[in-house]
Order: sequence, then C-alpha cells, then structure tokens
Amino acid sequence: MGIKKRKPTTPTQRWTILSDFAEIYPKGKKPEKSLLVPLKRTGGRNNAGRLTARSRGGGHKRKYRIIDFKRNKANVPAKVVSIEYDPNRSARIALLEYQDGEKRYILAPSALKTGNMVYSGERVEIKIGNCLPLKNIPSGVSIHNIELVKGKGGEIVRSAGSQAIIIAKEEKFAHVKLPSGEVRLINLDCLATIGQVSNISHEQISSGKAGRTRWLGRRPKVRGVAMNPIDHPHGGGEGKSSGGRHPSSPWGQPAKGFKTRKKNKFSDKFIIKRRVIKRKKKKG
Repeated sequence: MGIKKRKPTTPTQRWTILSDFAEIYPKGKKPEKSLLVPLKRTGGRNNAGRLTARSRGGGHKRKYRIIDFKRNKANVPAKVVSIEYDPNRSARIALLEYQDGEKRYILAPSALKTGNMVYSGERVEIKIGNCLPLKNIPSGVSIHNIELVKGKGGEIVRSAGSQAIIIAKEEKFAHVKLPSGEVRLINLDCLATIGQVSNISHEQISSGKAGRTRWLGRRPKVRGVAMNPIDHPHGGGEGKSSGGRHPSSPWGQPAKGFKTRKKNKFSDKFIIKRRVIKRKKKKG
C-alpha cells in the first residue's frame, strides 16, 4: 500500500504520484462475475435529463461490485480469496469465500491478507476483518464500516485509510470518534468491522495530468472569475477582478463558512461534539 513516483522526464511525470497496488493479490485476477452488475452513467443528469451535477461525463466504463456492507452471515468462517481493485471506491475490496461456498465482497481492512479467515457474529474474536456489535468491541480499537441503524448495513467510515474509535459506552449508546473529529452516539447493537480501511496512501495520490482525471469521468471546472457576469456572481470586470462580491456559488449561495445544515435535524441529538473545522490563518 505504498506510492510510486515517476522520473520527471516530462512535465506530466514530474507531478505524477500513483499507488503501487502492492496489496492486490493475486495479480491480474478478474473480478467475481456473480458479484458484478452493470453501472449506467448519467453524465450528471437527473431523470428529466437536466444537468444537476456539473463537471461530470465521459470516463472509462465500469461495472459495479456488490459489496456486503451488512456482514449478516453470522458464525460462518470465511476465507479471504483475493484483495482486488475497485474502480467505484477509494478503498480496496476483499473477496470472501464462506464455508458453504457462497462468495461475497467486503471492504478490505489494512493488513488483511489472502488466506486469512474472518468471521462475523455476536462473540467473535477481536481481529482485523471480523465484524461484531459495538457492545462487544473494547474502547480504543480501530473500527470501520459502522452501522447507524441496526441491520441496515455500514454507512459511515468506508473511504480509504479511514478509521473510528470507541471512546466510551453509556447506557444504550457508544461514543464513537469519527475521522472528522466528530463524536457521535451510535446504538450498541449496531455492527462495525475491526481495523482501518485499506489503501492508506490514497490521499497522497496526484494524477499528474488532466487526461487521467478525464478517465475517472471528471470534466474540467471553469473558475467563476473567468466567466461573464450573466454566468456567475464572480464574473465580469476588467482584468483579474473578482467582481467585489462575497464568495458564492453560481446560484448566489454564500461559500466559505456559510452553514447549510438544517436546524433541528433529527441526528443533532446524537452528536456530542462537532467536527473540527480547520481555518487558514490570516497573514499579518
């Protein structure tokens, strides 16, 4: 799970930092056919054909890998057959083969190897890749793929390199510190998987060129200050002026500090401590 840099023989290669894919094993293995479904591309358009997400389109064809976020096959041993690349997410995925012959994909935790055995259930061992309720996980252990509603499947802490920690347990809830720094109450009956999500070096990756970003289905973004006044609040003016307005979206919603979270949101009562917001220090 390291990174590789190219020799700066061209301007592109100078800034390219890519994953070395060392954790993927066996090399060249094709994904499990029974767990693949077609993935339709939208180009950022909704069911009415209108553009609702800008700067999307193109990119390489993909097939979706069905991931088992629920881990509800309890007390059946599963062997890790392979660690694979998934084009739809930043983390790696692991193919499990259960004792009864069923195969499922899960998010691969860091340090999980092919040949390892993993389990899910109420009283399984505290070991990387095992899945069990929060009430049976000791404080201070790294966890990921955490359920917010019992039986719904993991919804949070699923991206590459992320992990959460149980700080304390009180009555029916666990105090879980999330990667953002937020501390949230989660029901003790909800499931979580032991370990940190794989591909820790993902945040260091730099595509190096615009073309590689296009392969991922991302089109160029035009700065607001480069547009005309009719197209963006920052547009127009002589030279490189920004129009003298507060930073905002093309539709006038303020940016940089403007809070968009709904008042009296249902989940507010489960948040003990808000996430840490890092602000840049002003010079002078």
